[in-house]
Amino acid sequence: MAATAASALSLWSLFFAALALPAAFGNSEGDALYTLRRSLSDPDNVLQSWDPTLVNPCTWFHITCNQDNRVTRVDLGNSNLSGHLVPELGKLEHLQYLELYKNNLHGTIPAELGNLKNLISLDLYNNNITGTIPSSLGKLKSLVFLRINDNQLTGPIPRELGGVSSLKVVFEHNPRLEGPELLGLASYDTNCS
Repeated sequence: MAATAASALSLWSLFFAALALPAAFGNSEGDALYTLRRSLSDPDNVLQSWDPTLVNPCTWFHITCNQDNRVTRVDLGNSNLSGHLVPELGKLEHLQYLELYKNNLHGTIPAELGNLKNLISLDLYNNNITGTIPSSLGKLKSLVFLRINDNQLTGPIPRELGGVSSLKVVFEHNPRLEGPELLGLASYDTNCS
């Protein structure tokens, strides 16, 4: 009888340990997004649903997931947010749309965004982002829209972006950005206000 009770206790221990695994290991996307949340000031509470204790962030407002509960879209454009982007965003491996336009973001574009191999649209226009455009964005072969106009970017436009054949880019109103190395290599679209 004691052996049966000990076995049952062991099975329950394993069961509860297995339940804890998703929170510890399966929520890397939630952890990455919550790191972004902590880096932002949110006076209008648009991020109040971002609860890091949930198994995944698919129930959070402004987040869209696919059928496998993987984050595919972050929609935070024109949300009155201020703060900076975080390298952890590069862990959202299924992300297709990162929409953070018309906020008050500052700091640099993390090079880790170059890990987002499924990214179709990177909309960072109308912020106060500084620094250079990471050459790692040239690894984003699915990228169609790179809208980074109306920021404070500096330095050369990376030639690596010329290898992204589907790319339409907007660099307008970044007066200290050097180019036009990509002229003829990528489509320029200036109608994105």
